[in-house]
Formats: sequence, C-alpha cells, structure tokens
Amino acid sequence: MIVRNLDAVTTVDWGNGLSRRFLLEADGLGYSVTDTTVRAGTKSLLEYRRHLEACYCIEGSGEVVALDGTTHRITPGTLYALDQHDAHYLVADPDSDLRLVCVFSPALRGDERHSLDAATCSAY
Repeated sequence: MIVRNLDAVTTVDWGNGLSRRFLLEADGLGYSVTDTTVRAGTKSLLEYRRHLEACYCIEGSGEVVALDGTTHRITPGTLYALDQHDAHYLVADPDSDLRLVCVFSPALRGDERHSLDAATCSAY
C-alpha cells in the first residue's frame, strides 16, 4: 500500500504552476497522479507526446483550447482527457489559480518539466 501526504511528495515548478507528483514510474503502478496548480492569468501551450493525460478540476476556472480554436470551459467538477496526445493551450482565469488532479499513462519519471519559452508546444 502506498500512502502519501501532500507535504511529502515531489513538487516540480513547471513554469506556469506547480505539479505535486503523488505517484511516479518508480512506484510500479503504470500511471502517475499529480495535484497540479496553474497560476492565475497564465496560458501554456502543451503537448504530451509520450503520455495520455486526464485532468479533473477541483478549484478555480479556466479553459483548455485545442489548436483548431475549439474551447472548453474548465470549472470545478469538469474532467478533460487528452486521449490523442492533443496539443492544447491550458489557460487559467486571471482571478484565481486553477487546480487539477491529473492522471498520466504511462507514468511520469518525476523530473519532467515544461519549456514554455519555445515557439512550439512544450512536450514530454
């Protein structure tokens, strides 16, 4: 059995927020679970080429925007899944942080970080 508290997990500053990584590849479950904060007012161009990701919003609000411009509103109780390695913009509203519980398959190693300065999607 694995039991972890938020205070004891690996925390990664990914550029526009924090990713608190509860389960990682070394845990042997085949998937990762993170508690991710997206800083208020930020917009991130992201793509997961090696992972599928599902995100469940527990606080704040924002949008996930496909590259074709299709926009989906994200509020507490909303789940979105990037089931096609979808490149997307993740946008947090300006008034508060967006907080997501995310599941990655296959699991993250734990040291992955985004490169948000690039002209293309930040990918890992």
